[in-house]
Amino acid sequence: MRFFDRQTDRELREKRALHHDLRFAVERDELRLVYQPLVRSDRSVVGFEVLARWRHPVQGEVSPGKFIPLAEDGGLIFSMGAWILREACREAATWSEPLVVSVNLSPIQVKQGAELVDLVRSTLQQTGLDPRRLELEITETGLAGDRSRTTSTLAELKSLGVRIAVDDFGTGYSSLSRLKDFPLDKIKIDRSFTAGIHLNPHSSSIAQSIITLGHALGLTVLAEGVETEQQLAILTNESCDQMQGYLLGRPMPIEHYAPLVRPEALDSPLAGAV
Repeated sequence: MRFFDRQTDRELREKRALHHDLRFAVERDELRLVYQPLVRSDRSVVGFEVLARWRHPVQGEVSPGKFIPLAEDGGLIFSMGAWILREACREAATWSEPLVVSVNLSPIQVKQGAELVDLVRSTLQQTGLDPRRLELEITETGLAGDRSRTTSTLAELKSLGVRIAVDDFGTGYSSLSRLKDFPLDKIKIDRSFTAGIHLNPHSSSIAQSIITLGHALGLTVLAEGVETEQQLAILTNESCDQMQGYLLGRPMPIEHYAPLVRPEALDSPLAGAV
């Protein structure tokens, strides 16, 4: 038994209402995608990570930290994830520059196995995107569980020609055996290490060790959360391959980055006419 709690009751009602509204967010055109640059140390852009945003008709912008778990708990992540993947690939296929597009996968999607592989295959066929330009990001949590099934799923995805990255490396179920056994292409150093890289010697040592380990395994290493020139300089000195963060570009609608993905449009006589 427990006493009635008005605050808990209110939160549960709001959660149920949000979940209900989320079911119709795609068809009501309330979801949108924003793109954050992935850059080299010289600030040249190699691609973009795709992030979902939800503008609720009443509540306004709903944090991904709130609606993504809702989608996962209620089984909506499958339809939402499919929409995000298709829209990201469709958009990237229109770019004149062959930049990478990086799409996040939920651990629940990874557990789909063959269904996920079929989704990625059909999406590439429908959009015409070169598989080498698609990067699928999986958290360390997504690698946990049934190791043989996950390995098989990742191997099938790799056979399509796409790249596999591990997101937020160092904060989840970190295991060196996963780096050894799974067919990975990239590891992303979590922003919690980047944030203290110029202040905390432990964070600096961890980041340096991840970079060294990644290179020894033939993996590309990207550091998330780069927000200062000092952080960029340290990571560059440590030979980090790629960086991502507000210093280098915020998540924005792709139109904001039109000069990078369609530079020829700037030379058009119609450029700036609208």
